[in-house]
Amino acid sequence: MLLPWCIMPKNNLFLQTKIKMTRLNTDIRKEQIKKAVLKIIKDEGINAVSTKNLAAEIGLSEGAIFRHFKKKRDIIRSIVDDVSNDLIGALKNIANSQEKPRTKLREYLCYTINYLLENNGITILLFSEATHSNDNDILAQLKYIFNAQRLYLEQILQEGVVQGIWDEKVNLQDASQLYMGIPVTLNINQILSPGNFDQTDYCNRMLNLIEKMLQKK
Repeated sequence: MLLPWCIMPKNNLFLQTKIKMTRLNTDIRKEQIKKAVLKIIKDEGINAVSTKNLAAEIGLSEGAIFRHFKKKRDIIRSIVDDVSNDLIGALKNIANSQEKPRTKLREYLCYTINYLLENNGITILLFSEATHSNDNDILAQLKYIFNAQRLYLEQILQEGVVQGIWDEKVNLQDASQLYMGIPVTLNINQILSPGNFDQTDYCNRMLNLIEKMLQKK
């Protein structure tokens, strides 16, 4: 029996709302799972990442985790995709903005540092995957992430050289390699100074270090 036409819109609206809420809850759960992975890596190391530990960290059953990700590798892939979209997307926008090269360099460095701090554990995960992963899709994504960071920075530095701000004799690849060392030194600083890490000061020190390399002699 068909429902009266006046009831259909209300039911359709209810179903649409329910579907949206289900999708929202799924997205929220996925984010919680990925954040939990990074927290476990930061606190206990990458070998401690298991569905059992994830379930305990989030307060879900292991079965509930598998409803959102079919396997643990899918969680890792999703995290790497996030880095590719969120970090690299933002750095690309900074590099292509109309700001002056010095301003772009500061924003580039500080955004990177802030992203790494907000996603604590991501550095260990990326380096571990780059070293040990047999997943060609993840390795291709990692290669893109590392190369894109370097190339967008070199784009900013080249603009500064063309505008006469920095020394044209400087090897821009050397300067970009210095930037690529930020994740390692950032982790060391946090380990040696837990609770006393000054993000703004660290960003300024990294900026000064790179600019010293770029200065005209």
